[in-house]
Amino acid sequence: MTLSDARLTQIAARFAELEARLASGTLEGKEFIAASRDYAELEPVARAAAAVRAMRTELDSLAALDDPEMRELAEEELARLRGELPAAEQALAIAMLPRDSADSRPAMLEIRAGTGGDEAALFAADLYRMYERFAAEQGWRVEMVSANASEIGGFKEVVANVSGTGVFARLKYESGVHRVQRVPVTESGGRIHTSAATVAVLPEPDEVDVQIEDKDLKIDIYRASGAGGQHVNTTDSAVRITHLPTGLVVICQDERSQHKNKAKALQVLRARLYEKMRDEAQGAEAEARKAMVGSGDRSERIRTYNFPQGRVTDHRINLTLHRLPEILEGPGLGELVDALIAEDQAKRLAAMDG
Repeated sequence: MTLSDARLTQIAARFAELEARLASGTLEGKEFIAASRDYAELEPVARAAAAVRAMRTELDSLAALDDPEMRELAEEELARLRGELPAAEQALAIAMLPRDSADSRPAMLEIRAGTGGDEAALFAADLYRMYERFAAEQGWRVEMVSANASEIGGFKEVVANVSGTGVFARLKYESGVHRVQRVPVTESGGRIHTSAATVAVLPEPDEVDVQIEDKDLKIDIYRASGAGGQHVNTTDSAVRITHLPTGLVVICQDERSQHKNKAKALQVLRARLYEKMRDEAQGAEAEARKAMVGSGDRSERIRTYNFPQGRVTDHRINLTLHRLPEILEGPGLGELVDALIAEDQAKRLAAMDG
């Protein structure tokens, strides 16, 4: 997708207009918020467009040189610019791709043990640690919202809030079924087992995005149970919230305070309702989304972690990396995420060109 010089001029003019409005000091309230959001969205596009315009202008100037001596000196610079311009135009095309409005949001990370019993719960804990370490590398903050621990140290289910810059944009490709192939610590015969855990990454909405009416909630308070802290089984602090219109149920029992558990449960409920709203709104685009990397469907098998061979395979883009320990430690996950983003962008560009 190559943009005309006239289109590049329009982008520059629009960006300059937004800059002037924000600098004027006349915007307040909702107008200021809207202009700031538009500015933030247009800035990377304007920067990429300016780079393309500068290259094209320099190419035209060098190509128009009449002086034979200057022309000879300019050939090397012409060759460099002609080699770099396609990459700059590609970067501009990527910057102009329609953005998911949720990309800049924090995310709710939910990991649940699937098939495989205790081994699946241990793998769920491994995945949670992987995302914790990856988040630390990105400068994000992870706060556990709720957890249902297994007896041998894993997680039957764990939910966490991940906050920071661009969290959902980078984590959204992790939704789906993660499969592990290894010898379980509980297996004395040394046989390789296959287990699985399900990951769901939901964008976290603001309270204004999802309105929850008290009349739509059924709230049950009961005594916490299961493997956990000292307060478990001693206080009626666990909270179960049922959203009556949708039937969604959220349970939180990790905090000693009933009020804190309720607040966290509502946080999770709001994220699930927001995701449900997004799914319904995007229903008409479902077929188009199937062509992209990952549908976000948590029933889709997306990745296999094979311990005997030390490899991780992402089935959506047929990428295998023989760096399993580094990936599970967090830093190596970035290479997988970057590859998924690049593949998604390439497919979306191809769809636009087609």
